[in-house]
Amino acid sequence: MSAAEPELIVTVDRTRCVGTGACTGTAPDDLELGPDGRARALRPASTARDELTEAAEMCPVEAITVHFAHSGEQVAPLY
Repeated sequence: MSAAEPELIVTVDRTRCVGTGACTGTAPDDLELGPDGRARALRPASTARDELTEAAEMCPVEAITVHFAHSGEQVAPLY
């Protein structure tokens, strides 16, 4: 991860996830569908801001949230 880009934490509420897979197509390096068909994070932190922000914004049930690791500030989705 680049020192110039802030680390992001992605969280998936697996009880809300309906498994559309749209997020995994948008952020395949950070999200995958598990054996149960629900999204899950592949790593604890990432710098893929554009991909993760888009994945969180397009989730139809708002099961994905993205926060800055250093401050906890929510990056996506923006309500």
